[in-house]
Amino acid sequence: MASDRIFGAVVTLVALAYIASATQIQSGFMSDPVGPRTFPILIGSVAALCGMVIAIRPDPDPEWPELATLGALVASAVVLIGYAYALKPLGFLLPTAIAAGFLSFQIQPKANAAALAGVGLSVGLFLVFKFALGLGLVAFPKMLMG
Repeated sequence: MASDRIFGAVVTLVALAYIASATQIQSGFMSDPVGPRTFPILIGSVAALCGMVIAIRPDPDPEWPELATLGALVASAVVLIGYAYALKPLGFLLPTAIAAGFLSFQIQPKANAAALAGVGLSVGLFLVFKFALGLGLVAFPKMLMG
C-alpha cells in the first residue's frame, strides 16, 4: 500500500508541474476561442485526479513476481531495445523475426512455434506496413540490396 501512495503522490506532483508549465504556453493573435492551453491543462487535471485517487485509495500490497519472471521481463526489454537499434542497419525483416520469435518464446516456450511466429509476424507486418500503409521500410540490409 505504501508503494501505491508514493506513486500516487509522485503522479500528482508531476501532473501539477505539467499544469503549471501548460499555463505558460503563449497564445498567438490568431488562436481559436479555447486556446492552446486547454488540452494540456485538461490532461494534467485528469492525471492529478488519478494520482490523488491512487494515493487515497491504494490497492492491497501486491504480490511481486518471482525472480525468474523479472529476469524474463528484463531480457524482453533488452531484446526490444536491441531491436530498435538493429532496424536501420539490418532492415525490417531479420530484426523483426528475431524479436518476435524471442517474445513468442517468452509467451509459450516452444521453439518451432516461436520461430514460425517470428517469421510470420515479420513478413506479415512488413507487407501491411509497406504496401497497405505505404511506409518506406527497407526489407533487408542495404549492403545485400546493392
